[in-house]
Amino acid sequence: MIRLLLADDQGQFRQALASLLDLEQDLEIVGQAQDGREAISLTAKLHPDIILMDIRMPICDGVEATQEIHRRFPWIRILVLTTFDEDEYIWKSLQAGALGYLLKSTPASQLAAAVRMLHNGHFQLGPTIAPKVIAQLRPPLLKNNPERLKRLSDRELEILNLIGQGKSNREISENLHLTEGTIKNYVSQLLNHLGVRDRTQAALWAQQHLDRPN
Repeated sequence: MIRLLLADDQGQFRQALASLLDLEQDLEIVGQAQDGREAISLTAKLHPDIILMDIRMPICDGVEATQEIHRRFPWIRILVLTTFDEDEYIWKSLQAGALGYLLKSTPASQLAAAVRMLHNGHFQLGPTIAPKVIAQLRPPLLKNNPERLKRLSDRELEILNLIGQGKSNREISENLHLTEGTIKNYVSQLLNHLGVRDRTQAALWAQQHLDRPN
C-alpha cells in the first residue's frame, strides 16, 4: 500500500482528488494539508510514502515545504501537482527535492500511474513539463555523453544510477554499504565529471542516458 499525503489550499479540489485516488486499491490517503506548514507538520507525524504538493499555498508555499521536508525526510518522495507550468516553479521545485512535476489537469488514472512510478524511483514529468526541462539541459547535458561516461568509474556509474532512481545519499549508503560521507564525496565528483550544477540535473541526466533496470 502506497501512503499519500495531499497538500493543497483548495479544499474542494483536495477532497475530489482524495476521493478519486481512494478508488485505487494500492493507494491510501493518510492525510490532507491546506498549506505548506501543515504539510511539514503532518509529514513529521504520518511519514507518508509520497506527498502530492501544490505550489502556491498560503503561510508556506510548496517549494519551501518541499525543501524542508526533503531536508528532514529525504526518503519521502514529493510529486508537485499544480496548475502552474512556469519554468521558475519547475526548477525551484526540482532543486528543492521534488521528484516529479505534473499539472492538475492530469487524468486521475495517469496520476495514479505516476504515483506508482515515483514510488518505484522514477522521475515523473508531465508532457508539457518534460520539454521545458530538456530545454534547460542543453548544453552541457545532451552533448559529449560517451566522453562523459568514460570519465566515470564503475562505482560512480552505480551511484549515478541510484541518483537517477531518486535515492537519497542515506539510501545509497545503505544500499552500497558505504558511509554517507563517502557517498557525498562521490556525488561531488559526479557533478564535476558530468559538468552539471546540482543533484537534480545529475538525476535527470541519468534518467535520460543510463540503461534502467527492469
